[in-house]
This record gives sequence, C-alpha cells and structure tokens, in this order.
Amino acid sequence: METEIFIKGNYRFIRGPFQYSGGVSAEPGYCIERTKFRKPLPINIGFKSIADYLIGIGRPLTALCACELRSPAPFTDKGFNDFNRIYVETLASWEILHNDENPVARSNVCPEVDPPLEPCFEAFSYTVPDVKNKTSFVISGSAEAPEGFGGYGERIIRLGDQSENAMHEKAQYVLSVMESRMAALEKKWSDATVTQSYTVYNLYPFLADEIISRGAAKSGLTWHYARPPVEGLDFEMDVRGVSTEKVI
Repeated sequence: METEIFIKGNYRFIRGPFQYSGGVSAEPGYCIERTKFRKPLPINIGFKSIADYLIGIGRPLTALCACELRSPAPFTDKGFNDFNRIYVETLASWEILHNDENPVARSNVCPEVDPPLEPCFEAFSYTVPDVKNKTSFVISGSAEAPEGFGGYGERIIRLGDQSENAMHEKAQYVLSVMESRMAALEKKWSDATVTQSYTVYNLYPFLADEIISRGAAKSGLTWHYARPPVEGLDFEMDVRGVSTEKVI
C-alpha cells in the first residue's frame, strides 16, 4: 500500500479512492485526538461544528484526519457515490481534497436500531502538537469487498450468504485489510486502543479463532449493531490507537 504525507495536516495517509484514505498516522511532533459528538449531527452541521472546534483549539481545518459517519440505511452503488461527491465538497473547500486525492480516513455505517434520519457525524479525529506520542493512528472502516473496478455486487465476498462459514470468511478478509493498512503505517494490533466491528450477524463463532487470536481485541472489542454502508455488505471493522478521546 502506498502512503504519502499530508504536510498541511501533519499526518501520513494511505492512498485510496476519492472518498477516503485507507488510514492515517500522526507525523513526528504530533498526535491524533478523537472527539465524539454527544448526539450525532447532520453532515452540514457536523462540518460546521468540526470547523468551530478546530479553530477553537488553534488548529487549521487541514488538521482533520478522520471522520466517523452514521447513515439511515445502506446505499445503492449510485447512491453511495452521489453521497460521497457531496461529502468531499467540504473537504475540497478546506483545501484537504485535491484532484480527487483524499487524505482523510473514514468509517460510515448504518445503525440497525434507531438509525438517523439523514447521514450524520458520529465523531472526528485530528492532529495536535505532541512530541511524546509515537503510536497514534486511525484505520478506515473496511467491509468484505476488495477495492477495484465494477460495482460492489461484483466484488463482495460470499454475496448474500450469512452462514457461519461465510461470515468467518468475510471476517478473515476484513481483518487482513486492517492488518495490511496498519503495516503500511508501521503499526500493529498492540498499538491499537480501540477495535470496532459493525454487523447485525453473529460474530461469536469466529471471535476467538480470528479476532482474539490475532491480538485484535486486547482492549476488548466494541460491537456496533449496524450494517456497512452499501447494500450487500455484512461485516465491517475499523481500528485506532489514540491516547485522548473527548465527548462534546
């Protein structure tokens, strides 16, 4: 995986599609902090609140390095692309997105119970000066569809199959993506402070053999009863290693 430094944000990122990067890690002299909204905020309001927050702590808008979103229900391929194009408009206006190169990591999932009425911000991460922290990073959410050409339906592993064996195979793939992305940023499971999974299906049958055995749940596993953002996907994960988390 190819990485690049986003100088204006003080972080390194894994190059990915236009809507997100594969993950980010703070550059020397900086660390990543995470702030969660007490109540999810609609996208436009959320962006304004993020801007106000960053300005308030003396950081440029380009310090934004990761977003966690919540959506009402899984999108179609076209609906997801349309949403992403709207989402990145603000990043472009903040001089973060340039020529469809997006350094900001992201997760976007759909709560099965009490979902929002429209796409919302759940949390965001950003860089701040810190000469001591050496491990802070955020890995973007990934589900069981390899990146590439064609629609999601052409790439989803075991599409339409939620059997125990199929879910195990989906999880194996997703965990391998997490590990590859961490390795690209010179991180590993022992550097993580939070590992999150998103599925409405039973993960217990492979919890010990796949997740715990890899060291992916050394601080526990946060299971969100939610679906990945595109129709047909069944299992998603993300992981981060940050020393400071806030709620506003």
